Amino acid sequence: MARRPASLALRLTVSIGAVITVVLLTFGWMVERSINSHFVQQDVDELNAVVQSLTQSLSGPPASQEPDALKHRLAAAVSGHHNAQFRVSDIHGNVIYATPNSNLDSFARLASSVDRIDINSVTIWRDKGQTYRGAVVQLVQKGLQDGEPLTLAVATGINFHLHYLESFRSYLRIITVVACLVAILATWLAVYQGHAPIRRISREIRRIKSDQLDIRLVPDTVPVELTELAMAFNDMLDRIEDGFQRLSNFSADIAHELRTPITNLKTQTEVALSQARSLEQYREILYSNLEEYERMAKMVGDMLFLAQADNNQLKPELVSVDLAEEVQALFDYFEAWAEERSVSLIRKGPALCVQGDRLMIRRALSNLLSNAIRYTPSGQTVTVCLVVNSNDTIGIRVENPGLTINPEHLPRLFDRFYRADPSRQRKGDGAGLGLAIVKSIIDTHGGTITAKDEDGQMVFEIALPKATV
Repeated sequence: MARRPASLALRLTVSIGAVITVVLLTFGWMVERSINSHFVQQDVDELNAVVQSLTQSLSGPPASQEPDALKHRLAAAVSGHHNAQFRVSDIHGNVIYATPNSNLDSFARLASSVDRIDINSVTIWRDKGQTYRGAVVQLVQKGLQDGEPLTLAVATGINFHLHYLESFRSYLRIITVVACLVAILATWLAVYQGHAPIRRISREIRRIKSDQLDIRLVPDTVPVELTELAMAFNDMLDRIEDGFQRLSNFSADIAHELRTPITNLKTQTEVALSQARSLEQYREILYSNLEEYERMAKMVGDMLFLAQADNNQLKPELVSVDLAEEVQALFDYFEAWAEERSVSLIRKGPALCVQGDRLMIRRALSNLLSNAIRYTPSGQTVTVCLVVNSNDTIGIRVENPGLTINPEHLPRLFDRFYRADPSRQRKGDGAGLGLAIVKSIIDTHGGTITAKDEDGQMVFEIALPKATV
């Protein structure tokens, strides 16, 4: 079973919440780095001040002075730096002076000497639960042994800084969690409120029923992001309403068309049973009933064909079809009927071939020809022209004089059961499915068909793809 996708509200809330969390954590990390860098710079400045003070003290009296006086002067040099510790030793490692209660011996041995103290040269180490930041520098002075450098190990305690940073991190975690929760809640409320138009559209859609297909969404009353959705939904409703209306009309037309032959059969049967009749009379009644059965069978067959076309179940067997041969064969078939009606049949144009199903194309041309012969006045001509169109398709024009059709009816000639002249619904005129079948066949072959009235001439134009070599 496929897992149901998460809701849009949850997706947006999680996504925005994650972004806000990352932003807050990044901001907190940057603030922490900035504070830490500030503390390091403070320590470096203090260490440099100590080094400067000691350098000035060592550049005082010559080396012949008493060691006690030098120690006193070195101790006084850092009297203003209560958090600083230092250790001065000579080139042989002998300690000249060290801050009382300090233990910088191991640090002086392990740390690398540097020329100057900056953020990148200081070192952190821990001793007896205390944390220090310091550096080891070489001093050249003239106060003791001329020319011999002294080693100065200087450090400052940073426990206060570390405690402050740890406290800041704790507060930052709490603030980040609270801010994330508030942001997620605010995001969820904003998303929920932002989805209000969708819920309103859903309520409007629920109002639409089969008897209310005229309801439409108003694109101007929805947010810009939903305008295209509203327009697409309205277009879908237009198609559904049109299809539903056509289906309703189709059902009504089927009932109407089937009612006539069924009524005829019922009436003829009742008349036949009303009294005793001769064998010849029964035979005539059966022949009459047979005509009605044939008419119903043809109607049912046509409707099944159209149903297959609607469901894309027509699978044409594509072959090269010679249109001139097919037209001539149909002329031969309709020749007797055309002579009976005094209608001439003429073909114009070269022999052309198309790619298609031979039986389907023959059926389409047969429907057009029978329709043309039926409505052509006596003494007139039905013309079939074969041409090559400019768009590299094969054109078939079926022309006949006769019934003048109002231009508003022309686009609907291919609708099922549609008749431009309802008064011509007499027996023998068919059920009004012939042109609908023609259009379905042409559409199945990837072609087009149009109907127009040219100076009293009814013209059906077909365009089909050329046969491939």
